[in-house]
Amino acid sequence: MLTLHHSPGACSGAAHLALEESGLAYEVARVALADGQQRTADYLRLNPKGRVPVLVDGDYVLTETAAILRYIARLAPAAKLWPDDPREDGRCAEWLTWIASGVHVSYAHVRRPERYADSEAGKAEVVAKGRVTTRGVWQQVEDKIAAQGTPWAAGQAFSVADLYLFVFWTWGKGAVLDYAMESDFPHWTAHARRVAARAAVQRVQAKDGFPMPA
Repeated sequence: MLTLHHSPGACSGAAHLALEESGLAYEVARVALADGQQRTADYLRLNPKGRVPVLVDGDYVLTETAAILRYIARLAPAAKLWPDDPREDGRCAEWLTWIASGVHVSYAHVRRPERYADSEAGKAEVVAKGRVTTRGVWQQVEDKIAAQGTPWAAGQAFSVADLYLFVFWTWGKGAVLDYAMESDFPHWTAHARRVAARAAVQRVQAKDGFPMPA
């Protein structure tokens, strides 16, 4: 039995969606980030970085969303969550890498300014600059999806990259950024609608309550 340590609304939502899509047996251990559960001694033994997600498979412990998404896809080849085509394989990896290293980091400057500054004035500057940067990054995602002209992020085949992108679409619509996703990012929204129509996504949404496209 796989165990996902997950906090609803966090990036770990992508792993939760992937597990539901995979058909693998799993359970969710909810981590109360607002209460600091990720900083407790028990949790830090699992992940010294004090972040979600963490995936536990017997005595094997894996962290980082991109790595966990790849692992789930490999565990469940019948679910076809990772493309077989070499170019789509590369595109899927490209999306996961960029989301983890660029898209997520830009958002963190708005959501978690305490990671980058100590003083209130410094935090305010981080948030202000982060809002400018993040808006630009969201537009880059929109432009890339539009330029690809394919139904899914990696190409013709659905993959874990679509689930990861969907989580960040919900962050754009959420209270922190509060973007008008449907009007300002129409290609990304069309993609999000395709993801949201999937039965596995709807089952997880009923548990985690993230925003869905109109």
